Amino acid sequence: MTAVRSASQPDDAAREAPFAPGDGTAANAGTVNPYLFVVGAARSGTTLLQRMLDAHPQLAVVNETYWLPRKFREETGLTRAGLVTPALLPKLLASPKFSRIGMSEEDLLGLCSSSAPVRYEQFVARIFDLYAARRGKQFAGDKTPGYVRKIGQIHSLWPRARFVHIIRDPRDLCLSMLEWHSGERTAGQFGTWEMDPVISTALYWKYSVSAGREAGESVGRSLYREVRYEDQVSSPERELEQTCKFLGLPYAEEMVRFHEGKTRREPGLSSKAQWLPPTVGLRDWRTQMPASDVERIEATAGGLLRDLGYATRFDHFQPATRSRVTEVRETFTRYLLAGGRALPRDW
Repeated sequence: MTAVRSASQPDDAAREAPFAPGDGTAANAGTVNPYLFVVGAARSGTTLLQRMLDAHPQLAVVNETYWLPRKFREETGLTRAGLVTPALLPKLLASPKFSRIGMSEEDLLGLCSSSAPVRYEQFVARIFDLYAARRGKQFAGDKTPGYVRKIGQIHSLWPRARFVHIIRDPRDLCLSMLEWHSGERTAGQFGTWEMDPVISTALYWKYSVSAGREAGESVGRSLYREVRYEDQVSSPERELEQTCKFLGLPYAEEMVRFHEGKTRREPGLSSKAQWLPPTVGLRDWRTQMPASDVERIEATAGGLLRDLGYATRFDHFQPATRSRVTEVRETFTRYLLAGGRALPRDW
């Protein structure tokens, strides 16, 4: 490979030019990685599903990259043609979540040593190939909840990648979101949290789920599968068998035993930190949620709830509830449109 002083301190010309041909070893050009993306509104059980799938002997699933579409969109470190330049490497290494994939500067430089300049999507595929190989596995994927709203963009970069979209009852999701330290930053990212956190969470759920389902229709059933959180915890073997069939992988009992040797029953820990096995009833809106919150969620997202097969409690809503939902939805919608985001069909 052409001499580059350092990926972290190249001169301006070297930073902006694509990596030149060299004699390094390239990854398999026929890579199928990243193999899948686990997506869904936050607090929907994406971590549970990621841990289950990561326990499969052929599949490694990294926990939340976030940088994949972002770095491509930012274009820093890429030529106009989408070729990787040395400037990308320090950007990746500085990304807060990048360390989870366990790559060093030397690793990244090695992945750029090939017989021709490498495109961003091929470079990322090589990263996932190496991640899988280091885990002694063939396939590698990612779990990032927010990618549920970026399925189309991700599909355009890696058209063979599969998507598993996990969906949870928004009333239970809301209970979890309101107690989560990042709830406001997540469900409140569209500018309405201070107006009403419950309605904001329902809108966040509706927007995320609808966007994911619409994109799923576009990429097709061979690449997109929906999983209900409630089914995943009540019948984990059955659901995992179906997901493995979708992924073209043999079922592995290790997936339902993902928690063995890791469970911690210490007081004060969250269910995620405890590494609990699939557990029914961690949240139950029927007994834990005030009726006024249930009404606001159903007034906000009741149509989608029913479309997904969830039973609703309210057939009619108080005028004040309808008015409040309309007010918050309008603000949420203005925020989406100001950011150039498309509205789902059922919005």
